[in-house]
Amino acid sequence: MILKTLAVGPLDANCFIVGCEKEKTGMVIDPGGDADKINHELRNLGLKIKMIVLTHGHGDHTGATNELKTATGADITIHADDVALMQDEGLCSMFGINYNPVRQPDILLKDGDILEIGELKFKVIHTPGHSRGGICLLGEGVLFSGDTLFEGSIGRTDLPRAGGDYNTIIKSIKTKLLTLDDSTIVYPGHGPKTTIGAERRGNPFLT
Repeated sequence: MILKTLAVGPLDANCFIVGCEKEKTGMVIDPGGDADKINHELRNLGLKIKMIVLTHGHGDHTGATNELKTATGADITIHADDVALMQDEGLCSMFGINYNPVRQPDILLKDGDILEIGELKFKVIHTPGHSRGGICLLGEGVLFSGDTLFEGSIGRTDLPRAGGDYNTIIKSIKTKLLTLDDSTIVYPGHGPKTTIGAERRGNPFLT
């Protein structure tokens, strides 16, 4: 599996380029900004991008989606419950992010969907709490956790208009993520990678 992490946009969101080495097809997860930087890396890797996967609809994770769609022709995918967030100018202003509403998605995701990228397969896990339609992607021994789970922390839940709710995110993590194998590598929406085992043992919100 090809995996490249780029810190993009004004809040240094993690953008992930994931590709199948055999077929040279891939997906981009959370292109939060810096479209030129992302496209440059795609050219270096020689990948044909099939999907742009948004783990949720906040502007710091979606900022370069339109440009990437134009450049690659890839399908924009997001959970149905977060489509409205992509058009929320007020939330962008709150974070000091330029308002760049994302065009309508091509595919609406739901819990349990399987995304196939060449020989790679990733399962969609609906994990509301940071937003109503937040998702994680599980496959190939890794979890892309969006803004649900971080190293030593969890996604913020103080934005009720976006669906933020503390009890909901804790339930999502404990019932859907902590059931995974301890060795599962977690790639969050911000900050360094971690593992499910490390968060089970040491995350103060979960212990």
